[in-house]
Amino acid sequence: MTPTIRPMRRLAAWLLALPTLLVCAALLPGPAQAHSSSNSYLSLEQRGSELVLRADMNLRDVDLLFDLDRDRNGQVTWAETAARSTELQAWLDQGLQLRSDAGACRLQPTPLMASERADGIYLSAESAVVCPGGDGGAASPAGLTLRYQLIFERDNLHRGLIRVQTDALQTSAVLSPDQPELLLVPGNASEATSTGSTLLRYISEGVWHIWIGLDHILFLLSLLLLAPLQRQRGWLLQWPARDALRSSLMDVVAVVTAFTVAHSITLALALTRVVEPPRAIVETLVALSVVLAALNNLMGWFALERWRMAFVFGLIHGFGFATALIDLNLPGSQLAVALGGFNIGVELGQLAIVAAFFPLAWWLRMTGFYRVVVVAGGSLIIAGIGTLWVLQRLGLLA
Repeated sequence: MTPTIRPMRRLAAWLLALPTLLVCAALLPGPAQAHSSSNSYLSLEQRGSELVLRADMNLRDVDLLFDLDRDRNGQVTWAETAARSTELQAWLDQGLQLRSDAGACRLQPTPLMASERADGIYLSAESAVVCPGGDGGAASPAGLTLRYQLIFERDNLHRGLIRVQTDALQTSAVLSPDQPELLLVPGNASEATSTGSTLLRYISEGVWHIWIGLDHILFLLSLLLLAPLQRQRGWLLQWPARDALRSSLMDVVAVVTAFTVAHSITLALALTRVVEPPRAIVETLVALSVVLAALNNLMGWFALERWRMAFVFGLIHGFGFATALIDLNLPGSQLAVALGGFNIGVELGQLAIVAAFFPLAWWLRMTGFYRVVVVAGGSLIIAGIGTLWVLQRLGLLA
């Protein structure tokens, strides 16, 4: 007999249902996006005797600030962008600031350009860096610092990915609203300090990436929904609650371990350029994995072992994680550190999700609310939103 849900347990039930409500919000009018963040790509490179700063920003993001789509046809053309070049250059000058120990540096821009990346057309800007006291282009200023403030005002999930390649330093980093500045050429910093700073930054970004990746979160939650229930012949609603916490925890450990091992393999393969599948295919398969994991929960006795599904589709998700880093073109000296830090961050973010979900699921496992609303209803809604993502990524749905 299903126990009565007391007030505290009812509150816990609604807390557990919160992810489902968030998914419902994603079904409201407007495009359903698996990721709500955006990236800009920055580089500081030494070309002969001068430093050149380059910034690439998706026209989609720039359009949010400048309303570039004047004919309202849903597409931003380069002609529409070029017509606002004076305003755009002023915006870039304000949002990209460099200074050396001797004072503020001056940027000498070249005409704005358009460039193409896997996720669309980008606005590209290049500027020679001239700093006080430097010789010509000031190729190796001591303590050069970059402050990046583009797009943060409109999207606090936005990130600026920067790669530095100079005679003094080869490194990479991630700029965010909380950390908009970076000391690019620390003349007196030790290699250990640089490595430690890079590691911490990429751990933070790994945590952030898993938390804002709704497709990754829903895939993981789909695999965890049945952990408090005992599999037996018959349909899902007939499965009894588990009595032993240990067996349920082992189920969770198996799923998380399989997912971790799998995505670590493909994340490393992608970042070392051993395997480079097309992004469009990867993103579509990630969305499909969400659908299949959710539907698998409704198959009852015929459901596949979830740890096996976690491993197979974890391989695909690893390629998805790699897209957050691969455009940064990390130098070899920083690749292992960035990869390790990002992977650690993903695992910490993943464990935080498990820690928030599983105790409530275990507490509610004997209730009809958990089976009907959370497991069955939640799986159907997750499958629905995953299907929308698949259609969008196939270009069949705007």
